[in-house]
Amino acid sequence: MNDNVKKYSRPCFLEFENSEELVSKLASRVSQLLAEGIAKRGRASLAVSGGSTPVPLFQALSCIDLQWERVVITLVDERWVDVAEEQSNEHLVRTYLLRNKAAQAVFVGMKTSDVSARAAEKECSERLQSVPRPFDVLVLGMGNDGHTASLFPGSVNLADAVDRDAGKTCICIVPSPAPHERMTLTLPTLLDSLQIVVHITGNKKREVYAQAEHAGPSEEMPIRFILRQEEVPVDVYWCP
Repeated sequence: MNDNVKKYSRPCFLEFENSEELVSKLASRVSQLLAEGIAKRGRASLAVSGGSTPVPLFQALSCIDLQWERVVITLVDERWVDVAEEQSNEHLVRTYLLRNKAAQAVFVGMKTSDVSARAAEKECSERLQSVPRPFDVLVLGMGNDGHTASLFPGSVNLADAVDRDAGKTCICIVPSPAPHERMTLTLPTLLDSLQIVVHITGNKKREVYAQAEHAGPSEEMPIRFILRQEEVPVDVYWCP
C-alpha cells in the first residue's frame, strides 16, 4: 500500500432503532457525499448493490434535491439475467432509484448482450471506464454467508477477484449455491472509493457481522476484505 495513503481504523458501526431512521440518515449522508463530489469535481459517482435491503434507500434518494444529471450510478455486481427480469440488479435500480428527481442521473449497467458473464468481462470493463473514480460512495450489502458484492466464499475464481495486482475492473463469478453467473467489481475496484457503506438489517446480519469481526480467513467471509483494509473509510449502517 502507498505510504502516502491515509490509514483508517476499524469500521464505524452505526446502530439505528428502525429502518425509517436508518434510511433517512443514510440517504442524507449519501446525497451529501455526492453533492461534495459535484462541488469538487463537477461530477460524482455512486455504486450500489442489489437485493431487497437497499429498496427503501433507493426510494428515499430518488426524492432528494441534487444535481442528479451530474451523478453517474453503477452497480457493484449483477446477475447474468435479462435486465427486464426481477432478479436483475439493473431492473431494481431502474425501478426504485432512477425515478422522481433521480431520473436525470446517468446509469452505467453491467449486463451486455453476451450469453455469459465471462465473455462479457472486456466489454463490461470498458463500460465502467466512463464512471468517475474513485467512487464518491459505494454501498455494499452482506449475505448470511459473509459474501459482499458477488465475492462469494468457495467460488472458483474468488482469488482472482480479490487479487490486488490482477489489473481487472470486473470479473465473472459463479457462486456455488446460486443459480446465475454474476459479474462483480473486483476488490481493488471496490476499494477505489472515497467512502464505503455497508448497509445491513436484522439480528441475523448483526450476528454475521460480529462473526466477520473475529479472526479467520477473509476467503471464508469475503466481507472481511472490506472490513480489514485500511485505505478507505467504512461505515456500517444497521438496524434490527
